[in-house]
Amino acid sequence: MRKVSGSHPVSGIKRLILDVLKPHKPSIVEVALRLSRVKGVSGVSCMLNEVDQETENIKVIIEGPAIDFPGVEMTLEECGAVIHSIDGVSAGIKLVEDVETPQDK
Repeated sequence: MRKVSGSHPVSGIKRLILDVLKPHKPSIVEVALRLSRVKGVSGVSCMLNEVDQETENIKVIIEGPAIDFPGVEMTLEECGAVIHSIDGVSAGIKLVEDVETPQDK
């Protein structure tokens, strides 16, 4: 965790859940490996959702202490991919897990 001298820890993006459209190449293995090298990333999970003739739709989950979002965007662009939507984001000093509430039923 980074600190500004004499102050509280600096918060950052801890988790991103992305809906991504990419060409068949590079593979999701290569995309995950490239994303894992982005500054502030500790882990990456890529899951194939849908395939058509020219593209694949994947769900990407990225976790780390302070994820460099512009670095994530640039890495995906280099892979020929685009972010369709940001389906979840967690930021701050710690991860907050989703809990079920009466409104969710």
